[in-house]
Amino acid sequence: MSLYVILMGVQGAGKGLQARRIEARFGIPQVSTGDLFRAMRTRQDALALKVQDIMTSGRLVDDDTTNEVARDRLSRRDVRGHGAILDGYPRNTAQAAFLDATLEAAGEEIAAVLLLDLDPYVAFKRAFGRVSANDGSSYNYYYKANEVDFCWTPAEDGAYPPRLEARLRASGEALKRRPDDASADAIVKRIDTYYETTQPLIDYYRDRRLVRRIDADQSIDRVWKEILAALGEC
Repeated sequence: MSLYVILMGVQGAGKGLQARRIEARFGIPQVSTGDLFRAMRTRQDALALKVQDIMTSGRLVDDDTTNEVARDRLSRRDVRGHGAILDGYPRNTAQAAFLDATLEAAGEEIAAVLLLDLDPYVAFKRAFGRVSANDGSSYNYYYKANEVDFCWTPAEDGAYPPRLEARLRASGEALKRRPDDASADAIVKRIDTYYETTQPLIDYYRDRRLVRRIDADQSIDRVWKEILAALGEC
């Protein structure tokens, strides 16, 4: 049977890194609705044009369309007979029910829901303090700062808060910060939205005994070891 895994976790929980490890270990692709919607911009079929119209108008993509996009992706060759890591889908219990029906029709089912559990305050610090290098390496003002010179630079007009700047000590490379990570208010709203929308899903899958809760506030390797155990690997 194929391996279908749902990956959940608040920002900063390390989903992206662990998803890449699962992808490499089990040979299954990561399926993210965000990536799927962006990919629709380069397609000209009816479904893609429908999504483009919704996004251009500024509307939220409705459940039915989201389900169509997900089903389209899950029908592709790299998923069929192999499985997938689902990240950002399903977002609510209606989408979860559709996913169940879609997989059941193909003789498949969700193997596990990996919940990377992280305290909201730790999640905030991981997002607000993170910066990245051109090679993809990440650093953090609060946790991984030994190789980096951090500086809070006041705005010229005296506006608050000051801007966080960072450079690698060895090379002087200026590190990048995601624009939405610079706003504490935006981060808090993302965290609040995550908990508000995710809890019903957690309850939905807990009733089916599929949730595997993993403490994300530990080393990357320790989290990975617990993921493997949750998926029946040593």
